[in-house]
Formats: sequence, C-alpha cells, structure tokens
Amino acid sequence: MNRQLRCVRAALAILSIATAANAQAPAEKRAIAFQDLISMLRLSDPQISPDGKSIAYTVATPDLEANRSVRNIWIVPAAGGEWRQLTRGGSDMRPRWSPDGKKLAFLSSREGESQIYTVAISGGDATRITSVSGGADNELWSPDGKSLAFVSAVFPDCKEFACDEQRDAAAAKNKVKARVYEKLLFRHWTHWSDGKRSHLFVIPADGGAPRDLTPGADYDVPPFNVGAPEAIAFSPDSGELCFTANTDKDEALSTNGDLFTVAVSSAGEPKRVTQNPANDWEPQYSPDGKWIAYRAQTKPGFESDRWRLMLYERSNGKRIDLTENFDRSVESIAWSADSKAILFQAEEKAQLPIYAIDIASGAKSSPRAILANGHNSEFDISKDGHTIAFTRSTLTMPEEIFVANSDGTDVHQITHQNGALLAQLELPVVEPFWFAGAENTQVEGLLLRPPHFDESKKYPMLLLIHGGPQGAWADTWGYRWNPQVMAAQGYVVLMINPRGSTGYGQTFTDEISRDWGGKVYEDLMKGVDAAVAKYPFIDGSRVAAAGGSYGGYMIDWIATHTGRFKCLISHAGPYDAVSMYATEELWFQEWEFAGPPWTNAEPYKKWSPSEYAAALGKFRTPTLVIGGELDFRIPYTQELEFFSALQRQGVPSKLVLFPDEGHWVLKPQNSQFWYVTFLAWLAKYLK
Repeated sequence: MNRQLRCVRAALAILSIATAANAQAPAEKRAIAFQDLISMLRLSDPQISPDGKSIAYTVATPDLEANRSVRNIWIVPAAGGEWRQLTRGGSDMRPRWSPDGKKLAFLSSREGESQIYTVAISGGDATRITSVSGGADNELWSPDGKSLAFVSAVFPDCKEFACDEQRDAAAAKNKVKARVYEKLLFRHWTHWSDGKRSHLFVIPADGGAPRDLTPGADYDVPPFNVGAPEAIAFSPDSGELCFTANTDKDEALSTNGDLFTVAVSSAGEPKRVTQNPANDWEPQYSPDGKWIAYRAQTKPGFESDRWRLMLYERSNGKRIDLTENFDRSVESIAWSADSKAILFQAEEKAQLPIYAIDIASGAKSSPRAILANGHNSEFDISKDGHTIAFTRSTLTMPEEIFVANSDGTDVHQITHQNGALLAQLELPVVEPFWFAGAENTQVEGLLLRPPHFDESKKYPMLLLIHGGPQGAWADTWGYRWNPQVMAAQGYVVLMINPRGSTGYGQTFTDEISRDWGGKVYEDLMKGVDAAVAKYPFIDGSRVAAAGGSYGGYMIDWIATHTGRFKCLISHAGPYDAVSMYATEELWFQEWEFAGPPWTNAEPYKKWSPSEYAAALGKFRTPTLVIGGELDFRIPYTQELEFFSALQRQGVPSKLVLFPDEGHWVLKPQNSQFWYVTFLAWLAKYLK
C-alpha cells in the first residue's frame, strides 16, 4: 500500500509539474474559420483632426443574426492610446472634422434614408442636419466651417424637395410597377433607374434649407464609380466647389467625366474646366488656392486605363501631367500642407505604397515612395503636414490604423482592435514567386500554405482567379474571397496575377483586352505547372480552380478547354459574350471586344466559352455555379446558361443563386452560406 501510495503521489507530482509548464506555455494557435472572419472588426476611413491630436474612423461589425453590418464612428489619439466609440447609431460612417475640430459630420441612416449628422467630440447626442427625401452622401465641410456640401438624388425638374417627396409617394401607392425607359442607362449594378439624378447641394452647417448648385441638371454629380474617392472639393476660400460630372448623352457607352466649378454663393451655371474625352476625377484644391490637382485617364471608353496625376492652374487654365513617365495608375491623392507636393497611392505588384511627388519641376517630377511597404488602403494628412494616418492590412491582418511622419519615418500601429482574435489564429504568410508565362513574360504568383503545415505531406491545391479583368491579388485582407479561410481547410492556395493584372505596368494590364482566353489562360496554366514543380508538397493530381467575375469567366473557359482540374467554382462569370451585351455598362463590352456584337462578331464568338461547349467532346469537370439575381453588371442569366449546358451534358454541377445579392455576396448570412457551399464543393472532390 505504501509503495502504491508513493507511486500515485509521484505521478501526481509529475502531472502537476507538466500542468504548470503547460499553463505557462502559449496555447497552440488554431486555423481560422468563418466564424472568426465574420467576427472581425472592419476599420476604415481614418481622418485626422485639425489640431493633429486625434483620428476619427469607421468601424463596421458584421452582425450575423441581424444579417447586417453595424457601423459606428470611433476615435483614437494620433500618438497612440485608448480607442473609444463616439457614435452608436449602427449605420454611421464617413466622419469628417469641422474646421475648428469641435465636431464631426457623418452619414447615418439611423432614421431611414442616409442623412448628414454632426456630433460634438466632447460627447452628447448627434444633431441631424439634412432631411432630404433622396438621402445625402459625400458630405464635405467648407473650410470656413459655415456650410456643408453634399450630393442627393432628386428629380431634375423638381425645384423643391416637396416635389420629390410627392412623386415618391405617388409611385409607392401606384399598383402598376411597370418600368418604362426611352434611353440607356436604365439600370446599374443593383438598381433600376427611377428618373432621379444626383445633384450638388450646400446647407448651413447648423441646418436649414439646402440649396441646389446644379438645378435642372440631367446628369449625376458625381458619376457612379465603384470605390472612388472624393469627387467634390471646396476651394480654400470656401467660395467655389469643384466636382466631376459626365454630361455625355449616351452614358452606357461613356467613361467620360469632366471637372466643373461653381460659385457657392450664386446660382450661376457650372463652368467646365476640363475637356478630356476620357475620365477626370477627384479634384483637390491646393492649400494656397493656385492649383486643382486631379486624376485623369486618356482612353475614352476604357475604365481600366492608367490614371495620371494632373495639375490645373486656376489663373490661366494650364494643365500639367505630373506622372507622364510613371507607369503605374494613380489612386487617391492629397496635397502637402505647403502646396509643394502631392501624396498618392499606386499599386506596385502585390503592395499599395504611398508616394510623394514635387510639383515644382512639373512633368519632369519623379515620384518617391514614402511608404514603400504594405497595402495602405486609405490615408489622410494632418493640417500641419507633419503626420499621415492610414489603414494597412496584409493577408495575416485585417485593416488597422497606422500613423507615420510625412516623410514615411516612424511608422507605427495605433489600433489593435482585432489583436485578441488574431493572437489565437495561425495565419501563414504569403509567399511570392515568379515564373515564365506566355511569350516568356515574367508573371508573379502568390502562394499560401495551410496552417499547421507539414513539409513531408502532400496537399491539394486551389487556384484562385481574380476578377476585373483588370485587377490583382495583393497582400491584403479580404472578406468576400478570403484565402486564409480556404487554406485553413488543408489546401495550398495559389493566386496568380496574369495578363490584365494591375500593378505591373499599363502594357501588362492592357494585354487582356480582346484576348480574354489567350495569354492570360496560358499564364494561369503555366503558373499552376510552375507551382507544382517548385513546391514538392503540392499534389498535382488534386487541383481545383475558382474565380469570380472575370475569374468566373475564366472558370467557364477552363471548363471548355482542359480537364486537368478535379472541380471548378464559377461565381458571376460571363459565359456567352453576345448575351452578356445585356450588361448595363456597354462601354465595358465594347472596349473589351472592340465594338458591339453586330458589327464585330468575331471576337465575341472567339472568346465565348459557350462556343466551345463541345470542344472536349463534352464538359467533364464537376462545377459549382454561383450568382446574384440583382447583378446587372453580369446578368445572372449567364449562370443559368452555363448551368443548363453542364446539366444537359450530364456533368455533376450545382447552381446557387442569391435573389437579394448583386455582383458581390455582402449580407452576413448569405456570406456564411456561400463559404459553406464553396468549401463543401472543394472537399467533395479534393479530399
């Protein structure tokens, strides 16, 4: 008995020591799951206070049960410290500081339509500033703090908001819901045209009657542009507004946008200050009032042309292209405090650096990267020009707020609102590699290993194909197609930036147009070969491919051109180029296929997967087909056509349509269903 007792005591002592050791060791990190993804806070739109001491920003929190994202305004000290929630409306976004720094203006739909509110930084209830039937957007303080500019949808021939309200009420009561049109563009992305136009307004900062600065205009201020930055700007003296508008008759065929100026105090006609037949966007007055900087494209009808940084001299109308010799596309811009330089973003391979360019030497200027590393999505400059606030993310971290000196030194992260969750997750770092694609051109691939990786094992691989077609995979976080969630299921994830990708020079981007299934397809197939040859842990016999938008097109093309993949997933993919002409943005089809289908049928036929449905004898690869019924960019009938062909040929296939989604799946519960269905299809054929 004594011996047994001693053994038990010894065993307990060993167990106690082991338990204590385990308690001190960090817990093993786990693979990410959808529940983690949907729990992450989504930070955006950092705005520095006039005194440079605080940063306001938006935080979106997906609410799975409510099937929506809750958005509120937060504030963090620019020097770092505790971040705090300022508003609790649940739909609050776009914080903009008043010039005296005492208030924030923001947009909220807490009482129905999106309206402008202000809230004191010291706290208290928000004050509603606008009550317009068409909602308010793009709010902007005048530099003197006396007024706010904004845009709102109105009927062009209505002179008062009461007229708009009466027409809306009458339409709601009318039992006939027929839509009648006599011109293009009659629907766009997810919305049918109701005859309204987005006009430019000003309103006193403490509320009152808004005044339309573009009365009667049968054009939108600004034109629709996905993800576009500011499209209106105040002059430093608050006396003038500059805005972008497209006045072309056939909007469905035009990517044109010109800059206009209008006096704030008068009811005069806006003055057109650019005549470029392609797009001019994002006017920004220099602090000294001498210049208007803006971004411009030069190819009419091409939405993915290179954006150039332009200067317009207000005194004489002179224009200067500052980035004539910079072979990258300029994204959002901001002036330095002394009016001597402009900061801007531009894609560089899988990164999004922030550059600065001096204006003194004009077209001879050369941009310099001040934040060369990372994917820096949004940024703001302090009024004194000393500090930059920006969001940064990677494939291992969602957006958080960072700050740096204006020369790019002393970069540090000041929010860690997803830190506790990220500490629990094993998120592998992306591995870039290069290979020879079509015509021996160097092409970049990004590879993600699964968590808890074992070099001795063989893993199936998933090829992801990006949309656009002019777009790119980058080292940045995403929610709609998150590679980490896919890799967490035990797959190597391969993302290739083939011909058509941005961030590799405009020629590389241009080489996909009128060649949809050509060099880009060869780049992708050679990329798969290169990855299998380079990484011995990839099981080349178990490979799947998935893509959305143009990526969905390429999946449809792959289905008709090779049987090398175990399964395919096509989301919102164009299947038949002729019937795709039912899209709303006709400029897209006509640029990519060199005209309408009745005058230039050959490229429509050549690059339609539907034309090759029997090319392999029949379809052979199990395919999941997904789309949204509100997708007017790629009408969901494309998915119906593809799925019908698959079913008719007896190929294992599944069709998933979301009646309440457009081009993207945005609602949290729909997103959850999408991921479950997506991953189950892969598991069925790869595991």
